Amino acid sequence: MPYLMYSLKSYNFDLPEASIAQNPAKKRDESRLLLLKRGTGQISHFYFKDVLDLLKKGDLLVVNNTKVIPARLKGKKETGGKVEVLIIDYTQALRTEDKENYFECDCLVKASKSPKKGARLFFEQGLEAEVVENKGKICKIGFKGYENFNDTLKNIGDIPLPPYIKREKGKALDSDKEQYQTVYARNEGAVAAPTAGLHFTESLMNDLLVKGIEIVDITLHVGYGTFVPVTVEDIRDHQIHSEFFSVSKKAAKKINLAKDEGRRVITVGTTSMRTLEFLADKEGKINPGKGMCDIFIYPGYTFKCVDAMITNFHLPESTLILLVSAFAGRENILKAYETAIKENYRFFSYGDAMLIEE
Repeated sequence: MPYLMYSLKSYNFDLPEASIAQNPAKKRDESRLLLLKRGTGQISHFYFKDVLDLLKKGDLLVVNNTKVIPARLKGKKETGGKVEVLIIDYTQALRTEDKENYFECDCLVKASKSPKKGARLFFEQGLEAEVVENKGKICKIGFKGYENFNDTLKNIGDIPLPPYIKREKGKALDSDKEQYQTVYARNEGAVAAPTAGLHFTESLMNDLLVKGIEIVDITLHVGYGTFVPVTVEDIRDHQIHSEFFSVSKKAAKKINLAKDEGRRVITVGTTSMRTLEFLADKEGKINPGKGMCDIFIYPGYTFKCVDAMITNFHLPESTLILLVSAFAGRENILKAYETAIKENYRFFSYGDAMLIEE
């Protein structure tokens, strides 16, 4: 089939199931790192800890400090039937003033029969819920009967691992609660981890600072939409999900100073990339602020701010492979992925990483 820039099929590749990482590397920074030169397509192989040598003094590294919440809840319906709820828009939840301790948000609901409007759901530690609206696959649900919703989630909720990471009975391991968070996770609100950041250790972060590499925090709360497949033949017809972001004046000032001084701005992950490009003006300068990010980056996009990026290996025909193809070129990316498969790199959230630079 000839290459068509906007055809979804142009971004497909064959991935052996054995290449999908089910667990992280024993030590975060000992995962593998593929270096891709986007100007030439040259490929080199390293371990992630070698990023200390690959980055240059003066580089500015932008990390996403979002923290994954235990957004998966298992409970029962009034009839006694089992129900599983996944909170998918935690940051946009509606807190009403007229009802104390009430939390309303959209959720994915898994049950033998989809609950109707008004159906009551019951969970551990006295947490109750009511279906406010049934919108098909998604239900708007109101939670009540708790003192602190965050604390209740931490006590009874489960970390929502991606569907391709298999666990017994679908329940995350105790180790996942730590390993599926970056070491710099601070702001709670994501339902999926910014996985490129999972390779950093606190020691490596400190070594980068000592070398003279600046690190800036921003926030983008990764939503469930990151796992929603692209189903349209023409990628331009895909409706991208929106996610809450926050970039402080201090962070924007540091990013803009790096641009003024000709230093590289390097994003850790597609989430940081999307946030900066969403906020950048024509000169690549960042305006601070908070809101909903809905930029869809696919081949043909002109990058304004970001010079290099660290990322994982992504699913075929996904919005993420479209983004890295826009940044590095489709041919370069597919060649790099083919090489990674032959060299037994590990793919997806718990897998290995790439550094893409000029």
